[in-house]
Amino acid sequence: MTTIKHAVRRTPARRIALVGAVAAAGLVLAACSNSDDNTSGMDHGSKPSATATQGAGANPAPGAFGDADVLFAQMMIPHHEQAVAMAELADGRAGDAEIKALAGDIEKAQGPEIREMKSWLKAWGKPVSGGSMPGMHHGSHSMDSSGMSGMMSDKDMKELKAVKGKDFDRKFAQMMIAHHNGAIDMARNEQKNGKNATAKKLAEDVVKNQSTEVKKMNKILDRI
Repeated sequence: MTTIKHAVRRTPARRIALVGAVAAAGLVLAACSNSDDNTSGMDHGSKPSATATQGAGANPAPGAFGDADVLFAQMMIPHHEQAVAMAELADGRAGDAEIKALAGDIEKAQGPEIREMKSWLKAWGKPVSGGSMPGMHHGSHSMDSSGMSGMMSDKDMKELKAVKGKDFDRKFAQMMIAHHNGAIDMARNEQKNGKNATAKKLAEDVVKNQSTEVKKMNKILDRI
């Protein structure tokens, strides 16, 4: 009898403990399920990365800038555009492999630089064009009154377009050397008088890269 009584007394307690354990396990499982759902939701609705967010609204040329920086971009954009136009004429006209390769390099390098400089001016609240630039269409190889040197005249461009083979190669090299030297002059002025670090870095690249190309073109002229 004593044994039976003890068993009876213990049974309710064990049942209660078992029920409590099952309930607790259910709560843990529910919590885990909710946690998994929340994590899944975060994956599908995550925010853009810090880099993407920063790039979307970042100033492409942060920091101080002055008149020299603005003028550098405003003048170098059409200067680069003409260099790209000259390079595009090589397709179907150039005969020398080095001239063809050089023309391709100029297009690849200066196209992105044009877009970059336009983004600076937009960020600075300045117009892409600085106004009338004498010499851009009617000037000579020397520096014009706007300070933009090396620009070809309409006559120069027509003459380049009209020739092929070695005549094109020679004229292209001669004209591009003058054009590059003009860009180098403007870039050096930016290095000296500019304030914006991004603009000055591009000016440094222009001096370095276009000086190298001038040397290549002089060697080509000695060869052809």
